[in-house]
Amino acid sequence: MSEHSSTFMAKSTIKAADLEHRRKVNWNIGKYNASVPLGKQQFNDVHLARERAKNIKWRAIEKLDEYLEQFEANLTKRGGKVIWAEDSRQAIEEVLKICKAKNCKTIVKSKSMVTEEIHLNDHLEEHGIESVETDLGEYIQQLDGEPPYHIVTPAMHKSREDIAKLFADKLNVASNLSAEQLTLVARDKLRDKYVQAEIGITGANFILADIGGVAVSENEGNARLSNAFPKTHIVITGIEKVIPSMNDLALFWPLLATYGTGQWITSYNTIISGPRQAGEPDGPDEMYVILLDNGRTNIIANERTRESLYCIRCGACLNACPVYKNIGGHAYETTYSGPIGAVITPQLKGLGEWKHLSYASSLCGNCTEVCAVKINLHEILLENRHDAVTHGDAAWGEKVAWKVWKQASLHRSMMNMGNQKIKNWMVNKVFKGWTTNRADLNFAGKTFNQMWKEKRGK
Repeated sequence: MSEHSSTFMAKSTIKAADLEHRRKVNWNIGKYNASVPLGKQQFNDVHLARERAKNIKWRAIEKLDEYLEQFEANLTKRGGKVIWAEDSRQAIEEVLKICKAKNCKTIVKSKSMVTEEIHLNDHLEEHGIESVETDLGEYIQQLDGEPPYHIVTPAMHKSREDIAKLFADKLNVASNLSAEQLTLVARDKLRDKYVQAEIGITGANFILADIGGVAVSENEGNARLSNAFPKTHIVITGIEKVIPSMNDLALFWPLLATYGTGQWITSYNTIISGPRQAGEPDGPDEMYVILLDNGRTNIIANERTRESLYCIRCGACLNACPVYKNIGGHAYETTYSGPIGAVITPQLKGLGEWKHLSYASSLCGNCTEVCAVKINLHEILLENRHDAVTHGDAAWGEKVAWKVWKQASLHRSMMNMGNQKIKNWMVNKVFKGWTTNRADLNFAGKTFNQMWKEKRGK
């Protein structure tokens, strides 16, 4: 068992027994579940909309090289600069080069999972650069020294009382503030940072090939402030975020809003296609877009797991997953948690250390059912498990167990061997790993095959 696997099991065990944690998470997800059906009402046929979105993402990924080059050419025409980063190290080096050139001391950053993926804040801090999260949920998590808990709702696991206590400890305010008052405190603290910062960093929900644009969706306006006030704007995004046309946003924006928060449309939707142009009153003097691979081309190379890159980061699969709802986001120890994290993390970081995440699933298929772009998440989880075994990343005992099970499944006579008591003993006692975190299996007294033969024989 890998170190990450051991830690995951330990943290999961603790969180699964934490009833207060479960109450907070289920309360927040309950609000989400009440909103999503209302958001779906805007679609005449929501299943057709999801299918069309999947087809668009399929086309984008299949022709990824063409669309990325088209994006670069169009953004460059308007004065933007595109930087290609093969891994997190290169991306961080490029950001630090820009910071050094601009003599940057302060950065305002809008919510970006990719910057969490490369641990950008830690590296900026090491170089004496203050990086301030401006999304309220991310700001709360940064104050508490924690990574985001959820793709869309970074502080989902915290109650108002938890946040009030945190603000009292870190910002020296009263400990009994209301949600509105807490928001005003955060806004007051953050507003000064926008005008102080030399650089603003955002992610991208979509990158638009046909116009060389970056589309950003948010509900607080902080991303607009982060890219408009500082003189330099840096976008850091995964290469899979590309879509062919700006017109595709007419489908993707409502889908993202509905499956992300239950809204018909997100409050602020912005398209940025370069630095400030002649005659424009505001905007940055320079704009850089860092296109990050960081293992994504490894996923593209595998035809069976490629569709995981269709993900639009709506977080719907997390809210539907019974495992996530019980153990929470931090137990995964990775930027992308829940079903999508269990799918892509072993591919991005290597099966050897991370294959356990693909086993952290009931395979109920609820994640696939709710996915905004119909990714077959539960099937890819099985594919990851298969790859772990065939590539030699499974333990010897696990390989033997599955070989025995396979032979028994292929040969009915073997499955019929032994009575109920012997079968229960074999699975529950001999293969000890099965019951470490599961209830005992209890086989039927007779198999269906045996009962069928008896019935036919009468």
